[in-house]
Amino acid sequence: MALDLGSTFLQLDEAGEQLAGVRNDRYQRLQRFVDKTADVDVQTAVNKTSFDRDRPFLAAEVQDRLLGGYGPVDLPSDWCVVAVDGSHIDVDRHLPVPTYLINLGGCTLTYGARADAALFSQPDLASEHEELYINNPANPVEEEPVTGALLGLVRTVRELERLADSVEECPPGLPTLALVDGSLVLWGLSGQGYQPYIREAIVRDSLLPALNRLRDQSQLRPLSVAAYVSLPRSTEVVNAARAALCPFDRAHCRRSCGSRRSVSSPCNMANDLLDRELFYETLEPGWRSPVYRTNSSVPRETYGEHQVIFYYMHCGEEIARVEIPQWIADDEGLLALGHSLILDQCRRGQGYPVAISEAHEQAVITGRDRELFKRMVAESLERKGLTTYTSEKERSKRTPWV
Repeated sequence: MALDLGSTFLQLDEAGEQLAGVRNDRYQRLQRFVDKTADVDVQTAVNKTSFDRDRPFLAAEVQDRLLGGYGPVDLPSDWCVVAVDGSHIDVDRHLPVPTYLINLGGCTLTYGARADAALFSQPDLASEHEELYINNPANPVEEEPVTGALLGLVRTVRELERLADSVEECPPGLPTLALVDGSLVLWGLSGQGYQPYIREAIVRDSLLPALNRLRDQSQLRPLSVAAYVSLPRSTEVVNAARAALCPFDRAHCRRSCGSRRSVSSPCNMANDLLDRELFYETLEPGWRSPVYRTNSSVPRETYGEHQVIFYYMHCGEEIARVEIPQWIADDEGLLALGHSLILDQCRRGQGYPVAISEAHEQAVITGRDRELFKRMVAESLERKGLTTYTSEKERSKRTPWV
C-alpha cells in the first residue's frame, strides 16, 4: 500500500501548530543568549574555550573574540575562482562485478580584463583490488572495503587533490579562490569506527599532500582555499559561548550538560540553538564573524599544521560556514581575500557560490546515469565473453509481478 497522504498531512498540520507555539520562546531565548554573550571579554572567551578533553560537548576555540563582525574588502581588478565537486556510484552487490565510480566536476572562472570560463568532468572507475580495498601495511591480510561512508571520505580527498591540480593550472600571480563544497573536517573518521591505518591512508597519505600542494601554490600567487557549508547545523560556537558563560566546575557540567542541551542556567538559554541562528542576529549582510578553531578530534590529532579554522558569513539569504586551513587564517590578506571573493560568488549565484553550482552541474550523476552505468557494466562484460548475472531481488525490482 502506498503512503497515506491524508493521514500524513493531518500529522504534519498538528506538528506545525506545535512548532509555531515554541518559535516565540525560542527567539526570546536567543535574544537573551546574544545579550549575555556580548558581555564576555576576550580573555575569558579564549581561556574558557581552550581544548578540554573532559568537556561534555564539542566547543570551538575562540581565536580573537567570541562575537563581532568584519566587513569585506575591495575586490582585486583581476582574479580567478576554481571549484571542484564530486559524486559517486557505490559498489553494488547486485552488479556482476565489484566496482565504484567517482565523478569529479569543476570549473575555473576568470574575472577581469581577460574573462574566461573552463569546465571539466572527470569520471574515474575503480575495479582493481588495490582500489576497492585499503590494506593495512603492517598486516597485509587486514583490509577495509572502500564502500559506503568510507567511499565518501575517499571522494572528498579526491576533490581536494583535483582542486590542487586546477590551481596549479591557473596563471601564476593571479589572485585565486579555491573552493570545495562541504567540510574540510573528515568527520567520518572520528570515534572508533575505523582502524588507525585507515586514517593514515586517507589523511597522511592523501589529504595532507593535497593541502601541502595548495599551501605551496599560495607562495606563487595570492591564494585563498575554503570549504563552503550551506545551511550549517553546527553548534560549535554556541557551545563555545556556553563554555564562556558557565560558572560551574567541570564535574557539575558533566552532570547537567549534553551536546546540545543543559538543565542549568545560564547554559540552558542555548538549548537546541544553532550557530547560524546566533550569527543571523549578530552579523550584517556581507560581513563575517571572527575565526574559530574546530576541536574535532580528526584535524586536532592528524592534520598537523593544516588545522581547520572556520568563520560564519552572512551571504544575504543565509548564514554559511566557511572552513579554511590554519595557514590561511594566519594571513590577514588571504583571509580578507577569501571573504570578499566568496561573497562576490554568492552575489553572482543568487545566494550560493556560482562556481560551486557550476562544479556540481559537471559532477552530478543522475538516476538515469546510474541505470545506464549498470547496463554498461553488463554489456562490457558480455562483449568480453564473460557471464553476467544479478540477484533475484534486483530482477524483481525491474519486473514487478503485480
